[in-house]
Amino acid sequence: MAPRILLARHGQTAWSLSGKHTGRTDVPLLEEGRCGAKLLGERLNRAPLDGLAGAEVRTSPLARARETCELAGFGERASTWDTLLEWDYGAYEGMTPQEIQAVRPGWLIWRDGVPEGESLAEVTARADEVVAWARAADRDVLVFAHGHILRSIGARWLGLPIDFAARIRLNPTSLSVLGWAYGEPAIESWNDLGHMAQGRPRP
Repeated sequence: MAPRILLARHGQTAWSLSGKHTGRTDVPLLEEGRCGAKLLGERLNRAPLDGLAGAEVRTSPLARARETCELAGFGERASTWDTLLEWDYGAYEGMTPQEIQAVRPGWLIWRDGVPEGESLAEVTARADEVVAWARAADRDVLVFAHGHILRSIGARWLGLPIDFAARIRLNPTSLSVLGWAYGEPAIESWNDLGHMAQGRPRP
């Protein structure tokens, strides 16, 4: 079977909870985020995924992604990869969409980008690098990263421009699977939070 890429977004942080753009700021997980990471790990380690035996695992080097990876039980298998870093938001780092709209009405990151940060083309190039790596693999791969870069990977997996990512929301601690249908790139599942309904993780 052709390889798939499984996308795990990091757990909840104070900044993701408040809607602040969190690019390269190393914000730690909240307790809610740590619990969610453990529940995600329990899901990844039971049927039908069964720990993704043999899968290559990579994580963003930022603490919120690395800790999610570790709490999910994949820390020892994962290698850090700068390509999975979140979008560098430049002058908009730490601002909410509402705060940005107040000074730049009508702004949309997927169309307008950010000042003093990464361009749309630069983010697209990083997403394309992840897609190329996953498609060249001989097995499924699993990545732990961030909302905007993972949404960008979703768009580029489908061969669509990065602005398609505006239409695919992604919650903290979600699991998404990009695979194939009739030989074409497809979304198998997206923003799946079924594991969060299990309550608190087992001790």
